[in-house]
Amino acid sequence: MPDVWTDDRIAKLKKLWTEGLPTGEIGKRLGVSKNAVVGKAHRLSLKSRPSPIRRAVKKAEPKKEEVTVFTLANLTSMTCRWPNGDPKEDNFHFCGKPVFQTKPYCAEHCAAAYVGSNKNRGESAS
Repeated sequence: MPDVWTDDRIAKLKKLWTEGLPTGEIGKRLGVSKNAVVGKAHRLSLKSRPSPIRRAVKKAEPKKEEVTVFTLANLTSMTCRWPNGDPKEDNFHFCGKPVFQTKPYCAEHCAAAYVGSNKNRGESAS
């Protein structure tokens, strides 16, 4: 079987590799498989490149969530009214998460605010 990797193809591979083309595209242009391109690049000790899958993940940075500070001015009947901090301080605000059912707090703050009676805790009355 004749050698697929002629000097001309190797030169083209090196050029396309340094241009950053995907291995599949390089293979199409050279008339070989993607795996043949990867194997030959490895044997030629060409500079490795990050996986296109990993590259895509890195480029897709998580969106920074806009943090809304809830004050008395922007609370509604549907936002948690749990106070955070000291009302005398500038950074005082309210939770603001969606309320739990018909309560004034979110589920997390309802758990803290509404504590059951001793009977519910399994304690016996003396």
